[in-house]
Amino acid sequence: MIKFKQALILLTGAVVVLCCNNKQPKDLKLDDSKTWVVNSEMKPHIDAEIALLNQFVAQKDQDYLELSKNLKIKNDSLIKSCTMTGESHDELHKWLLPHIELINQLSLAENFNEAESVISQLEKSFQTYKSRFR
Repeated sequence: MIKFKQALILLTGAVVVLCCNNKQPKDLKLDDSKTWVVNSEMKPHIDAEIALLNQFVAQKDQDYLELSKNLKIKNDSLIKSCTMTGESHDELHKWLLPHIELINQLSLAENFNEAESVISQLEKSFQTYKSRFR
Protein backbone atom coordinates (compact mmCIF):
# COMPACT_ATOMS: atom_id res chain seq x y z
CA MET A 1 0.00 0.00 0.00
CA ILE A 2 1.33 3.41 -0.95
CA LYS A 3 1.78 5.75 1.94
CA PHE A 4 -0.22 8.96 1.90
CA LYS A 5 2.88 11.14 1.53
CA GLN A 6 4.13 9.13 -1.45
CA ALA A 7 0.72 9.31 -3.09
CA LEU A 8 0.66 13.06 -2.54
CA ILE A 9 4.09 13.46 -4.14
CA LEU A 10 3.01 11.41 -7.16
CA LEU A 11 -0.18 13.41 -7.48
CA THR A 12 1.72 16.69 -7.21
CA GLY A 13 4.14 15.61 -9.94
CA ALA A 14 1.25 14.64 -12.20
CA VAL A 15 -0.49 17.97 -11.61
CA VAL A 16 2.72 19.86 -12.40
CA VAL A 17 3.12 17.94 -15.64
CA LEU A 18 -0.51 18.40 -16.68
CA CYS A 19 -0.78 22.06 -15.69
CA CYS A 20 2.52 23.32 -16.99
CA ASN A 21 3.12 21.17 -20.03
CA ASN A 22 0.83 23.02 -22.44
CA LYS A 23 1.66 26.52 -21.22
CA GLN A 24 5.41 26.55 -21.71
CA PRO A 25 7.40 26.77 -24.92
CA LYS A 26 9.65 23.81 -25.68
CA ASP A 27 12.79 25.80 -26.51
CA LEU A 28 15.10 26.50 -23.62
CA LYS A 29 16.87 29.81 -23.73
CA LEU A 30 19.93 31.07 -21.90
CA ASP A 31 20.14 33.87 -19.36
CA ASP A 32 21.75 36.57 -21.50
CA SER A 33 24.04 33.93 -23.07
CA LYS A 34 24.82 32.45 -19.62
CA THR A 35 23.46 29.29 -18.06
CA TRP A 36 20.65 29.58 -15.54
CA VAL A 37 21.40 29.20 -11.84
CA VAL A 38 19.65 26.30 -10.13
CA ASN A 39 19.23 26.73 -6.38
CA SER A 40 21.52 24.80 -4.08
CA GLU A 41 18.62 22.80 -2.59
CA MET A 42 17.75 21.29 -5.97
CA LYS A 43 21.19 20.63 -7.45
CA PRO A 44 22.04 17.56 -5.31
CA HIS A 45 18.92 15.76 -6.52
CA ILE A 46 19.70 16.42 -10.18
CA ASP A 47 23.36 15.46 -9.65
CA ALA A 48 22.21 12.23 -7.98
CA GLU A 49 20.00 11.41 -10.98
CA ILE A 50 22.93 11.99 -13.32
CA ALA A 51 25.11 9.72 -11.18
CA LEU A 52 22.46 6.99 -11.16
CA LEU A 53 22.15 7.04 -14.93
CA ASN A 54 25.92 7.16 -15.49
CA GLN A 55 26.43 4.22 -13.13
CA PHE A 56 23.69 2.23 -14.86
CA VAL A 57 25.23 2.81 -18.28
CA ALA A 58 28.82 2.19 -17.13
CA GLN A 59 27.93 -1.09 -15.45
CA LYS A 60 25.82 -2.18 -18.41
CA ASP A 61 23.06 -2.89 -15.93
CA GLN A 62 19.85 -4.43 -17.28
CA ASP A 63 17.48 -3.60 -14.40
CA TYR A 64 15.91 -0.54 -15.98
CA LEU A 65 12.86 -0.78 -13.70
CA GLU A 66 15.09 -0.32 -10.67
CA LEU A 67 16.75 2.64 -12.39
CA SER A 68 13.35 4.13 -13.13
CA LYS A 69 12.26 3.69 -9.50
CA ASN A 70 15.43 5.36 -8.21
CA LEU A 71 15.14 8.24 -10.70
CA LYS A 72 11.53 8.81 -9.62
CA ILE A 73 12.61 8.94 -5.98
CA LYS A 74 15.21 11.60 -6.82
CA ASN A 75 12.68 13.51 -8.90
CA ASP A 76 10.19 13.51 -6.03
CA SER A 77 12.91 14.97 -3.79
CA LEU A 78 13.76 17.50 -6.49
CA ILE A 79 10.17 18.66 -6.75
CA LYS A 80 9.83 18.92 -2.96
CA SER A 81 13.01 21.01 -2.76
CA CYS A 82 11.92 23.56 -5.37
CA THR A 83 12.06 27.12 -4.06
CA MET A 84 13.03 28.73 -7.35
CA THR A 85 10.98 31.56 -8.80
CA GLY A 86 11.04 33.75 -11.85
CA GLU A 87 12.47 33.08 -15.28
CA SER A 88 15.09 30.56 -14.12
CA HIS A 89 12.28 28.50 -12.56
CA ASP A 90 10.25 28.69 -15.76
CA GLU A 91 13.22 27.61 -17.86
CA LEU A 92 13.98 24.72 -15.50
CA HIS A 93 10.40 23.51 -15.88
CA LYS A 94 10.79 23.52 -19.66
CA TRP A 95 13.56 20.99 -19.17
CA LEU A 96 12.05 19.13 -16.20
CA LEU A 97 8.61 18.32 -17.59
CA PRO A 98 9.83 16.34 -20.62
CA HIS A 99 12.48 14.78 -18.36
CA ILE A 100 9.80 13.53 -15.95
CA GLU A 101 7.92 12.09 -18.90
CA LEU A 102 11.04 10.18 -19.98
CA ILE A 103 11.37 8.66 -16.52
CA ASN A 104 7.71 7.64 -16.70
CA GLN A 105 8.32 6.09 -20.12
CA LEU A 106 11.24 4.13 -18.71
CA SER A 107 9.01 2.67 -16.01
CA LEU A 108 6.58 1.53 -18.72
CA ALA A 109 9.17 -0.03 -21.04
CA GLU A 110 8.23 -3.60 -21.87
CA ASN A 111 11.74 -4.84 -22.59
CA PHE A 112 15.38 -3.79 -22.40
CA ASN A 113 15.54 -2.66 -26.06
CA GLU A 114 12.67 -0.27 -25.46
CA ALA A 115 14.29 0.88 -22.21
CA GLU A 116 17.60 1.46 -23.98
CA SER A 117 15.97 3.97 -26.31
CA VAL A 118 14.54 5.89 -23.36
CA ILE A 119 17.86 5.73 -21.53
CA SER A 120 19.53 7.31 -24.55
CA GLN A 121 16.95 10.09 -24.43
CA LEU A 122 17.58 10.55 -20.71
CA GLU A 123 21.30 10.96 -21.42
CA LYS A 124 20.45 13.66 -23.97
CA SER A 125 18.12 15.29 -21.45
CA PHE A 126 20.96 15.57 -18.94
CA GLN A 127 23.25 16.96 -21.65
CA THR A 128 20.63 19.63 -22.29
CA TYR A 129 20.42 20.34 -18.56
CA LYS A 130 24.22 20.74 -18.33
CA SER A 131 24.26 23.09 -21.32
CA ARG A 132 21.54 25.37 -19.94
CA PHE A 133 21.85 25.26 -16.14
CA ARG A 134 24.53 25.56 -13.47
